Amino acid sequence: MTTSNYATERETTEGKVFTVTGGDWDTVVSGTDPINDERIVVNMGPQHPSTHGVLRLILELEGETVREARSVIGYLHTGIEKNLEYRTWVQGSTFVTRMDYLSPLFNETAYALAVEKLLGISDDITERANTIRVLMMELNRISSHLVWIATTGMELGAISIMLYGFREREYILEIFEIITGLRMNHAYVRPGGVAQDVPEDAIIKIREFLKLMPKRLKEYEDLLSGQPIWIERTKNVAVLDVTGCLALGVTGPVLRSAGLAWDLRKTMPYCGYETYEFDVPTHTDGDVWGRYQVRLAEIRESLKIVEQAVDRLAKPGPVMVADRKIAWPAQLAIGIDGMGNSLEHVAKIMGQSMESLIHHFKLVTEGFRVPPGQVYVAIESPRGELGVHAVSDGGTRPYRVHYREPSFVNLQALPAISEGGLIADVIAGGASLDPVMGGCDR
Repeated sequence: MTTSNYATERETTEGKVFTVTGGDWDTVVSGTDPINDERIVVNMGPQHPSTHGVLRLILELEGETVREARSVIGYLHTGIEKNLEYRTWVQGSTFVTRMDYLSPLFNETAYALAVEKLLGISDDITERANTIRVLMMELNRISSHLVWIATTGMELGAISIMLYGFREREYILEIFEIITGLRMNHAYVRPGGVAQDVPEDAIIKIREFLKLMPKRLKEYEDLLSGQPIWIERTKNVAVLDVTGCLALGVTGPVLRSAGLAWDLRKTMPYCGYETYEFDVPTHTDGDVWGRYQVRLAEIRESLKIVEQAVDRLAKPGPVMVADRKIAWPAQLAIGIDGMGNSLEHVAKIMGQSMESLIHHFKLVTEGFRVPPGQVYVAIESPRGELGVHAVSDGGTRPYRVHYREPSFVNLQALPAISEGGLIADVIAGGASLDPVMGGCDR
């Protein structure tokens, strides 16, 4: 019989009782060099403001120099992937949208593309549905990068940019609310297309945003780029070159800031991205400054894509596949309480067509069947390669859905960019990776 320091045991009147402990703190502390009094182990997070209450960093310090850094995750664990196995394929959209809560539309689109590939209907997705998906994702990319600029600025002492970044993000969330009925967690992109078309007042607001945002970007750069403290806190800080990125599986703006123009929208296009005109911004420094420059440039490229997508929406068309065995729900409308079935559709199925009512009931309660098989689909999220491995056993629910989450993978780089640097630079380096723990701990 073996014993473990992590689970001591004792006999009681009710049987054997185990006391389970984490144990890692004692292990780390006992591993420090007793000869060197300057080496101490500290917790940064999860309650630390710059780890946002959901990430714990164990730092071994010598003075202010980080000798060793370890990331501890799991403080925001939701069990979303497991929950998907107990819901229909369409209901899965409601779960996955909540993972990386700063880019919900990417979670939904990747999931929908995987389900459509399993169904064999990828080529049947309408042109308008693909255009709307691209439009929504690029608006979401801008809003996500705005949160990065806002929070990173705040963590490095630039309080004003926090206010301005969230001000512009609010504009995008208002657009999302007009289109989907919700500011976040939309469940708008569904297998087969999107829940409903883009209303005209949303188009007007998007065009206003396209005029406004370039001026605001200029303001951000005027505020930060020439600021001596900002330059000192970002240039040559948390450097990770291309070799390090590839060794650790790092993708997205962090990889492109090291000089490699790897963007799945260009290298492995989906949703018709190959038909849009845009560039892939890169930088060569591989530091916090480079990641800042790449994200600003990506916002400008996303604005170009949004403008092209809005122009294409002038041509009307269906937003869901024609197959009524998959197209669920049948008709949606946005009311004062969010999104639901249109009153005209309810009146028809309740009062005119018993077959429509039965079909609607079966589709909503049981869902459609997906042929057995497994697929992997990847898209370019604001943080890098967001991949979905979906497995079907032929039923109305997923057998298994697993996400390759860029926040989880990129977080591996934290020790590489922190060790040997100052404790203050751990904040800058960690923020520059842009991890969202909801996706990390899905």
